[in-house]
Amino acid sequence: MNKIWLIIQREYWVRVRKKSFIIMTFLTPILFAALMIIPAIVARSSLFQEEKVIQVLDKTNFFAQKLKETSKIKFTYLQGEINEVRKKFEQDENTYALLIIPEMTLADPKGFRIVSKKSISLETEIYIKDELERIIREERMRALGIKQEDLEKTKARVSILTETQEGKESSSGVIYAVSFIAAILIYMSVLLYGVQVMRSVIEEKTNRIVEVMVSSVKPIQLMLGKIIGVAGVGLTQFLLWIVLSFALSSVASSIFLKKEVSQDTLQKVQKVATNDFEKTEKAEEKVPFEKISNAFATLNLPLILACFLFYFVGGYLLYSALFAAIGSAGDNETDAQQFTLPVTLPLIIAFVLAQGIINEPNSGLAFWLSMIPFTSPIVMMVRIPAGVPNWEIILSMVLLVIGFLAITWLAARIYRIGILMYGKKVNFKELGKWLIMKN
Repeated sequence: MNKIWLIIQREYWVRVRKKSFIIMTFLTPILFAALMIIPAIVARSSLFQEEKVIQVLDKTNFFAQKLKETSKIKFTYLQGEINEVRKKFEQDENTYALLIIPEMTLADPKGFRIVSKKSISLETEIYIKDELERIIREERMRALGIKQEDLEKTKARVSILTETQEGKESSSGVIYAVSFIAAILIYMSVLLYGVQVMRSVIEEKTNRIVEVMVSSVKPIQLMLGKIIGVAGVGLTQFLLWIVLSFALSSVASSIFLKKEVSQDTLQKVQKVATNDFEKTEKAEEKVPFEKISNAFATLNLPLILACFLFYFVGGYLLYSALFAAIGSAGDNETDAQQFTLPVTLPLIIAFVLAQGIINEPNSGLAFWLSMIPFTSPIVMMVRIPAGVPNWEIILSMVLLVIGFLAITWLAARIYRIGILMYGKKVNFKELGKWLIMKN
């Protein structure tokens, strides 16, 4: 046991002291925060607030002066022949696009065209389309004698509150998000740290360091030391990511919440000034941030975090044993690549099916995939936020532990021979012989 502990310490400290580990540990939370904050800042900046002038040639006179303008889209109305207007448009550098409305009837509206010097943005195209449909709808209602006020009275807004049979409020959106994030984290971490084990084995085999090490320790001890050591590196990095992400989110939320509070206070002052505060205060719905916070409060977060830690470690240990065996079977990464896809295929299948399982977490397929050790780390973490019976979780955990022990035993039989094998192309048939070969 002391020898395994020495190997674990070596594998851990060699990786933790690397500059790449330190840089990625601190850089990853910053990158994630930037991915969430920068798009929102850029979208509100002047870069996306450029005014777009759109000329309108309306041959029907149904749409004249009826297209609503926004802070970014302005309309100017023209008269004349289509060819002449198009020539003038091509010479006008300040015009974004030309909307041509041909002669037609409201019963059969067709033939709309948008001419632009460059590709028109999707947002602008959708806005123009919605405005044209709105005007046509209003004209048809006027022709039928239907008032807009009467139509508005028929509209109803339905709000549905979802809850469990225990009476606890739930949110399918938050459950979906938590499940999907858990699946992505386990999928990426198992592959990332599993490949690190494979590369470590190949590197030591190529440098012939392993020949010195196996003279003092058994191959199974060397393999377990590598697996557990890299697992410690992964857990350390995850914990640091969580702490740094929480710190960054706290700073970001304090900055943005101050702005939101000031804007909200200003709105309330305006409502008081118009003597409409009480009426609008009762009609206001919950702020989305408050809804999300309440939805998170209904989740069993301690259970989710505990299960995530178990399935992260369990899934990593199982696949790392396979990656260690793969690394020992080849002299370089190119030789090991032929075995990588068959080994990772169950993990890929589980991730691909995760979205469907999120929608139907209690289906038969979801149950059986959460019991198979190769797919349970992802599938069970997808199901747990939606609620899974305790006996299913326990059974899945037990099967994962048994699967890890069985796979480690099989991988060790390949590792003990492959780690000292040089200059030979290994195939699946050869691996099968190593499995049944006696010591």
